[in-house]
Amino acid sequence: MKGNDTKERLLRIGLDQMSVAGLSGVTLGQLASASGISKSGLFAHFRSKEQLQIELLDEMAQAADRVVAQPAMQAAEGLPRLIALMENWLDWSGRAGLSGGCPVAAALFELDDVEGEVRSHAAKLEEHWREQLRQFVMEARWMGHLCVRTDVEQFVWELCGIYLSHHVSSRFLRYEDAAGRAKTAFDALVRRHGGSV
Repeated sequence: MKGNDTKERLLRIGLDQMSVAGLSGVTLGQLASASGISKSGLFAHFRSKEQLQIELLDEMAQAADRVVAQPAMQAAEGLPRLIALMENWLDWSGRAGLSGGCPVAAALFELDDVEGEVRSHAAKLEEHWREQLRQFVMEARWMGHLCVRTDVEQFVWELCGIYLSHHVSSRFLRYEDAAGRAKTAFDALVRRHGGSV
Protein backbone atom coordinates (compact mmCIF):
# COMPACT_ATOMS: atom_id res chain seq x y z
CA MET A 1 0.00 0.00 0.00
CA LYS A 2 2.83 2.35 0.89
CA GLY A 3 4.49 1.59 -2.46
CA ASN A 4 1.28 2.46 -4.31
CA ASP A 5 0.96 5.74 -2.39
CA THR A 6 4.56 6.60 -3.23
CA LYS A 7 4.04 5.85 -6.90
CA GLU A 8 0.86 7.94 -7.02
CA ARG A 9 2.75 10.85 -5.43
CA LEU A 10 5.57 10.46 -7.96
CA LEU A 11 3.10 10.50 -10.84
CA ARG A 12 1.39 13.62 -9.50
CA ILE A 13 4.74 15.39 -9.19
CA GLY A 14 5.80 14.14 -12.63
CA LEU A 15 2.55 15.28 -14.22
CA ASP A 16 3.01 18.76 -12.80
CA GLN A 17 6.57 18.83 -14.16
CA MET A 18 5.28 17.58 -17.50
CA SER A 19 2.77 20.45 -17.66
CA VAL A 20 5.67 22.92 -17.39
CA ALA A 21 8.59 21.22 -19.16
CA GLY A 22 6.87 18.80 -21.52
CA LEU A 23 7.12 15.04 -21.63
CA SER A 24 10.79 14.95 -22.56
CA GLY A 25 11.52 17.46 -19.80
CA VAL A 26 10.64 14.95 -17.08
CA THR A 27 13.65 12.79 -16.30
CA LEU A 28 14.20 10.24 -13.58
CA GLY A 29 16.87 12.53 -12.12
CA GLN A 30 14.55 15.56 -11.97
CA LEU A 31 11.74 13.47 -10.54
CA ALA A 32 14.07 12.07 -7.90
CA SER A 33 15.16 15.57 -6.93
CA ALA A 34 11.60 16.96 -6.80
CA SER A 35 10.25 14.01 -4.80
CA GLY A 36 13.15 13.52 -2.40
CA ILE A 37 13.53 9.90 -3.48
CA SER A 38 16.85 8.57 -4.69
CA LYS A 39 17.20 7.87 -8.39
CA SER A 40 17.82 4.21 -7.61
CA GLY A 41 14.63 4.23 -5.51
CA LEU A 42 12.65 5.34 -8.56
CA PHE A 43 13.59 2.14 -10.35
CA ALA A 44 11.39 0.27 -7.90
CA HIS A 45 8.47 2.08 -9.56
CA PHE A 46 9.62 2.75 -13.14
CA ARG A 47 11.88 0.42 -15.12
CA SER A 48 12.80 3.08 -17.68
CA LYS A 49 12.20 6.64 -18.80
CA GLU A 50 9.77 5.27 -21.40
CA GLN A 51 7.69 3.50 -18.76
CA LEU A 52 7.64 6.72 -16.72
CA GLN A 53 6.47 8.69 -19.76
CA ILE A 54 3.71 6.19 -20.56
CA GLU A 55 2.46 6.20 -16.98
CA LEU A 56 2.55 10.00 -16.93
CA LEU A 57 0.41 10.04 -20.08
CA ASP A 58 -2.08 7.74 -18.34
CA GLU A 59 -2.05 9.96 -15.25
CA MET A 60 -2.74 12.95 -17.49
CA ALA A 61 -5.66 11.16 -19.15
CA GLN A 62 -7.18 10.33 -15.76
CA ALA A 63 -6.78 13.92 -14.56
CA ALA A 64 -8.41 15.25 -17.74
CA ASP A 65 -11.29 12.79 -17.41
CA ARG A 66 -11.80 13.92 -13.82
CA VAL A 67 -12.03 17.65 -14.62
CA VAL A 68 -13.37 17.62 -18.19
CA ALA A 69 -15.51 14.62 -19.15
CA GLN A 70 -16.97 13.53 -15.83
CA PRO A 71 -18.33 16.99 -14.86
CA ALA A 72 -19.74 17.44 -18.38
CA MET A 73 -21.81 14.29 -17.90
CA GLN A 74 -23.80 16.15 -15.23
CA ALA A 75 -25.22 18.47 -17.91
CA ALA A 76 -28.35 17.62 -19.89
CA GLU A 77 -27.84 15.33 -22.87
CA GLY A 78 -27.05 16.73 -26.27
CA LEU A 79 -25.80 20.23 -26.92
CA PRO A 80 -25.78 21.32 -23.24
CA ARG A 81 -23.40 18.44 -22.51
CA LEU A 82 -21.19 19.29 -25.49
CA ILE A 83 -21.06 22.94 -24.37
CA ALA A 84 -20.11 21.88 -20.83
CA LEU A 85 -17.39 19.62 -22.21
CA MET A 86 -15.88 22.44 -24.26
CA GLU A 87 -15.99 24.86 -21.33
CA ASN A 88 -14.30 22.29 -19.08
CA TRP A 89 -11.71 21.43 -21.74
CA LEU A 90 -10.33 24.96 -22.13
CA ASP A 91 -7.74 25.60 -19.39
CA TRP A 92 -8.42 22.19 -17.84
CA SER A 93 -4.84 21.90 -16.58
CA GLY A 94 -5.35 24.83 -14.20
CA ARG A 95 -8.50 23.27 -12.78
CA ALA A 96 -6.54 20.05 -12.33
CA GLY A 97 -4.06 21.97 -10.17
CA LEU A 98 -1.15 21.79 -12.62
CA SER A 99 1.47 24.53 -12.68
CA GLY A 100 1.74 24.68 -16.47
CA GLY A 101 -0.34 24.10 -19.56
CA CYS A 102 -1.93 21.06 -21.14
CA PRO A 103 0.58 18.18 -21.07
CA VAL A 104 -1.02 16.37 -24.00
CA ALA A 105 -0.87 19.43 -26.27
CA ALA A 106 2.88 19.60 -25.61
CA ALA A 107 3.28 15.84 -26.12
CA LEU A 108 1.52 15.93 -29.50
CA PHE A 109 4.14 18.33 -30.83
CA GLU A 110 7.06 16.67 -29.04
CA LEU A 111 6.25 13.22 -30.38
CA ASP A 112 4.96 14.00 -33.87
CA ASP A 113 8.17 12.88 -35.60
CA VAL A 114 9.30 10.32 -33.03
CA GLU A 115 8.49 6.64 -33.45
CA GLY A 116 8.22 4.23 -30.56
CA GLU A 117 6.11 2.96 -27.71
CA VAL A 118 5.58 6.36 -26.08
CA ARG A 119 4.31 7.95 -29.29
CA SER A 120 2.04 4.96 -29.96
CA HIS A 121 0.58 5.25 -26.47
CA ALA A 122 0.03 9.00 -26.81
CA ALA A 123 -1.67 8.44 -30.19
CA LYS A 124 -3.97 5.82 -28.64
CA LEU A 125 -4.96 8.22 -25.85
CA GLU A 126 -5.57 11.03 -28.34
CA GLU A 127 -7.74 8.76 -30.49
CA HIS A 128 -9.69 7.69 -27.39
CA TRP A 129 -10.32 11.36 -26.57
CA ARG A 130 -11.47 12.09 -30.12
CA GLU A 131 -13.84 9.14 -29.92
CA GLN A 132 -15.35 10.67 -26.78
CA LEU A 133 -15.78 13.95 -28.67
CA ARG A 134 -17.49 12.07 -31.51
CA GLN A 135 -19.93 10.52 -29.05
CA PHE A 136 -20.85 13.92 -27.61
CA VAL A 137 -21.35 15.40 -31.09
CA MET A 138 -23.38 12.41 -32.32
CA GLU A 139 -25.58 12.64 -29.23
CA ALA A 140 -26.26 16.33 -29.94
CA ARG A 141 -27.07 15.49 -33.57
CA TRP A 142 -29.31 12.56 -32.58
CA MET A 143 -31.27 14.81 -30.19
CA GLY A 144 -31.84 17.37 -32.94
CA HIS A 145 -29.61 20.01 -31.34
CA LEU A 146 -27.35 19.89 -34.39
CA CYS A 147 -28.37 19.45 -38.03
CA VAL A 148 -28.85 15.86 -39.16
CA ARG A 149 -26.33 16.55 -41.95
CA THR A 150 -23.60 17.49 -39.44
CA ASP A 151 -20.32 15.85 -40.43
CA VAL A 152 -19.19 14.50 -37.06
CA GLU A 153 -15.56 14.01 -38.13
CA GLN A 154 -15.32 17.58 -39.42
CA PHE A 155 -16.99 18.92 -36.29
CA VAL A 156 -14.48 17.09 -34.06
CA TRP A 157 -11.61 18.27 -36.29
CA GLU A 158 -12.69 21.87 -35.74
CA LEU A 159 -13.19 21.37 -31.99
CA CYS A 160 -9.60 20.14 -31.72
CA GLY A 161 -8.43 23.09 -33.81
CA ILE A 162 -10.20 25.53 -31.49
CA TYR A 163 -8.65 23.84 -28.46
CA LEU A 164 -5.10 23.85 -29.84
CA SER A 165 -5.40 27.46 -31.04
CA HIS A 166 -6.64 28.47 -27.59
CA HIS A 167 -3.76 26.62 -25.95
CA VAL A 168 -1.11 28.33 -28.09
CA SER A 169 -2.77 31.72 -27.74
CA SER A 170 -3.21 31.56 -23.97
CA ARG A 171 -0.09 29.65 -22.90
CA PHE A 172 2.56 30.65 -25.46
CA LEU A 173 1.39 34.03 -26.78
CA ARG A 174 -0.35 34.90 -23.48
CA TYR A 175 -3.26 36.60 -25.19
CA GLU A 176 -5.75 37.71 -22.57
CA ASP A 177 -8.66 37.32 -24.98
CA ALA A 178 -7.88 33.67 -25.86
CA ALA A 179 -10.84 32.26 -23.92
CA GLY A 180 -13.26 34.74 -25.46
CA ARG A 181 -12.03 34.03 -28.97
CA ALA A 182 -12.28 30.28 -28.39
CA LYS A 183 -15.87 30.71 -27.23
CA THR A 184 -16.67 32.85 -30.28
CA ALA A 185 -15.22 30.15 -32.56
CA PHE A 186 -17.13 27.39 -30.78
CA ASP A 187 -20.41 29.32 -30.88
CA ALA A 188 -19.95 29.93 -34.61
CA LEU A 189 -19.26 26.24 -35.20
CA VAL A 190 -22.43 25.24 -33.36
CA ARG A 191 -24.56 27.81 -35.22
CA ARG A 192 -23.16 26.66 -38.55
CA HIS A 193 -24.50 23.21 -37.75
CA GLY A 194 -27.97 24.41 -36.82
CA GLY A 195 -27.54 24.67 -33.08
CA SER A 196 -27.80 27.63 -30.73
CA VAL A 197 -25.61 28.29 -27.70
